[in-house]
Amino acid sequence: MGIVETVLLLAFCVICSVFLSLSEIALAASRQIKLQLLAKEGHKNADKVLTLQASPGRFFTAIQIGLNTVAILGGMIGESQLTPSVAHLLSYVYQGSHNASLSSGLSFALITSVFILFADLMPKRLAMSHPETIALKIIRPLLAVIALLAPLVWLFNGIANGIFKLFNVSTIRNEDLTYEDIFAVMTAGAKAGLLQREEFQLIENVFNMQSLNVSSAMTTRDSIIYFLNDDDEARIKLKIGEHPHNKFLVCEGGLDNVKGYVNAKELFMFLLDAKRIDLKHDALVHPVLTIPDTLTLYDAMDYFKNHTADFAVVVNEYGLVVGVLTINDLMIAIMGEWAQHVLDEQIIQRDENSWLVDGGTPVHDVMRALNIDKFPESENYETMAGFILYMLRKIPKRTEFVEYQGYKFEVVDIDNHKVDQLLVTRIAQNKALKTT
Repeated sequence: MGIVETVLLLAFCVICSVFLSLSEIALAASRQIKLQLLAKEGHKNADKVLTLQASPGRFFTAIQIGLNTVAILGGMIGESQLTPSVAHLLSYVYQGSHNASLSSGLSFALITSVFILFADLMPKRLAMSHPETIALKIIRPLLAVIALLAPLVWLFNGIANGIFKLFNVSTIRNEDLTYEDIFAVMTAGAKAGLLQREEFQLIENVFNMQSLNVSSAMTTRDSIIYFLNDDDEARIKLKIGEHPHNKFLVCEGGLDNVKGYVNAKELFMFLLDAKRIDLKHDALVHPVLTIPDTLTLYDAMDYFKNHTADFAVVVNEYGLVVGVLTINDLMIAIMGEWAQHVLDEQIIQRDENSWLVDGGTPVHDVMRALNIDKFPESENYETMAGFILYMLRKIPKRTEFVEYQGYKFEVVDIDNHKVDQLLVTRIAQNKALKTT
């Protein structure tokens, strides 16, 4: 066999190896979800790829048989056919006693380098970059190769399956998506610029609805504006004027004895018609939905949907009112920075390195505003006031503070044992936790 025939045969081996390397990586790296979408769009080959992925032993076996056969054939050609040609060329510059050994070594290095670069490295990198596109193009010839090698594939695949079964090793590919998988895809999309930062936070907030408690979004007890059922008309008008809400609770004797709620529009209609407002009147006071404070935001939204309500009283295990929750509160929790006008009332930036934060601000809002990954043991509290109480293990006094993640959280206002306001200051980039 001449040098030309040898080179052509080696080129054929390289081409075969390229095809097999492309097939191996493309089919292994192709994403099932994307293939399913392509199948729905009418790509017939996508179904074939999915079918082959469901039983990967067949194509892996065929590819390994092909790759090893081509590698052995290439080595044989290099040893028996290419070495004499290399020795002849080498004789022009070196005619020593080691000419044969050097020729054999150079032939081996040349063939190995060609196979590594052109038949292995480059095809696999290409297949990793465009797995689905390449998989759709090579699936038909690959199925032909598998059919051609069917007896060997059946033999080796059967032996491999027997060994796996003997050691109780599962080879079934798990395609179940987890929250971590979806979040990783969203993060990658945000880094690639496919998702805007606000869009990413919106999707993240939707997922967080199953982990965040209603207390992270509700209006807390101390901020609830309510009527007593024996309030006179003048007092009712005064409260409506000072606090223009859509709905007000109606209680008897105190906040923990809720009788229902009144709609501000209906009160205005009574006033316009010059009717006397009587909060003991059944026509004005409507039944109110009551939910436990152990619900997640997702549970609360489900409650609102099932009861066709948009307003609820939140009670604790002792039956005491701890807050009120509206559908608007849930929308704000989901919308995040797109509802920034609400957050601005709780987080006020004084300058580049300091913020005034309301004690009732949910922890996750502060995490987002200050770019903090997490708060320590955050399952034990929902608000910044809770964070201070938990970390100091006492009712704090003014000027007491907690240092965490490069920020100093200092108590600046206490109202009847309640942490009313914090001053958050950026300090040196020190991750250590410090309390005083």
